[in-house]
Amino acid sequence: MPENILVAVAWPYANGSLHLGHIAGAYLPADIFARYHRLKGNRVLMVSGSDQHGTPITLRAEQEGISPAEVAAKYHKEFLECWQKLGITFDLFTTTGTANHRAVVHEIFLRLLDKGYIYKDTMPQAYCPDCKRFLPDRYVEGTCPYCQYSSARGDQCDQCGRTLNPSDLIGLRCRICGAVPRFEISEHFFFKLSAFEENLREWVGGQTIWRQNVQNFTMGFLEGGLKDRAITRDIGWGVSVPRPGFEKKRIYVWFEAVIGYLSASKEWAKLQGDENAWKPFWTGDNKAFYFIGKDNIPFHTIIWPAMLMGYGGLSLPYDVPANEFLTIEGKKLSTSRNWAVWLPDYLQRYDPDPLRYYLSSNMPDTGDTDFSWHEYVRRNNDELVATYGNLVHRVLTFTNRNFNGAVPDPGELDSVSMELIQKARNTLDEVDKLLYLCRFKEGLKIIMSLAQDVNRYLDDTAPWKVIKQDRQVAGRAVYTAIVLISALKTLLYPFLPISSQRLHEFLGFDGEIQDAGWQLQLPPAGQKLPLPQPLFIKLEDKIVAEETARMGSGEAP
Repeated sequence: MPENILVAVAWPYANGSLHLGHIAGAYLPADIFARYHRLKGNRVLMVSGSDQHGTPITLRAEQEGISPAEVAAKYHKEFLECWQKLGITFDLFTTTGTANHRAVVHEIFLRLLDKGYIYKDTMPQAYCPDCKRFLPDRYVEGTCPYCQYSSARGDQCDQCGRTLNPSDLIGLRCRICGAVPRFEISEHFFFKLSAFEENLREWVGGQTIWRQNVQNFTMGFLEGGLKDRAITRDIGWGVSVPRPGFEKKRIYVWFEAVIGYLSASKEWAKLQGDENAWKPFWTGDNKAFYFIGKDNIPFHTIIWPAMLMGYGGLSLPYDVPANEFLTIEGKKLSTSRNWAVWLPDYLQRYDPDPLRYYLSSNMPDTGDTDFSWHEYVRRNNDELVATYGNLVHRVLTFTNRNFNGAVPDPGELDSVSMELIQKARNTLDEVDKLLYLCRFKEGLKIIMSLAQDVNRYLDDTAPWKVIKQDRQVAGRAVYTAIVLISALKTLLYPFLPISSQRLHEFLGFDGEIQDAGWQLQLPPAGQKLPLPQPLFIKLEDKIVAEETARMGSGEAP
């Protein structure tokens, strides 16, 4: 019975280019997961979009002297181009600037208000006397009262992950001019987060498949007790507040952005011509997976679930496979210092699958990991090219030259061949279980181990030598290798979709690899094989120095 799988992916701020930290943190694991489930025959809805309303957009707009809408439109277009080139397969990648999103946010706001989970109160809000305006939370910096980090923001501390209010900060200052803000009383709407504390404790405590870091962070957050949070701000950019008297305020981005998963699902349904098509992914027997970075954990394991509990009738997250951070050449990624590898820049010069492979094999799923150009080149040359690509190329070119470009008839398989083919089936089962649990790095390691087994099998059987004495025995070895290569193209498809589709065609199969399903696709004897081309190219060692020199120079895009 096919499952209904919602793949909800973090919404990037449309204020700058994507970098590899974004890709390793959320977008690549989400795409691997979605491709795997589609291959399994499950119904998948993968949604996200550009977050157009965060203060990072207004900050960038002020720096460039253009409107926030212009900034958001520029980067949304760039995001779409990057997804297409990298092979990230959203069913819909929209924006928080649509009329549909605004309508869904208003509907949830009013439902929670009607049920008593949103109420009016006053709060002190930071006002800069030099800038002569109220400051959005990200325009305020200071020292975190919990971990003493000196550059905590007014909404969250990047070091300890705590959500904050500007008034919590020690020694706060205006991020724009450096002046000390004063606090003025302003009326706002608040979300009664405290009302859900016990329900959240019970729900979080019952999770059995969450990653340990997600479980620990969430339980630690709950131990501190939940406080009600203001969900409106004195700003002019964002989703309007659907109540009279609040025309000059906007709904705070942390509240409305998470609603984007639902609004995007509803927008997708309308585009399908069935306004109810979103419901199987949000109600009844479904599973919702939220792919995010670790700095977003509390918003997806506490705040969004509380909003869903208050709203009623919608499924809570099934899993929140949050990844840790990616460092670059041993240093913390810094966009302001241009210490990053920018995705548009990478895609101008290199193929997508080698990057997908390296980030998958080095994914920060249980702890921070490091990207280095040396390791990128080494893994490409030693693993993709030497272990996997050369295996495919030498088998298919040998077949083309010696068996008239067709899969040879193996005759009766010997025990060694049968054991290896059975191992391929077992690998499909084993990797199936790991990918279902979002354990991508482990799955990829097992797949590459199978590729090494095939290489050893070919070294032992040496069909290029045996063919001179016994064509049938050589044909059996080649057939067995082709069957294993067919298994590898299926196993690797979620990770390496572009090269796997090419290999699917090199093996003589028609159509899309996704339609073949998560199974060992046996190429029949006599199936014609087109002349193959190399799947990957060897990279020169000199690019390590060249690419490292590019980082930290100039300004970030």
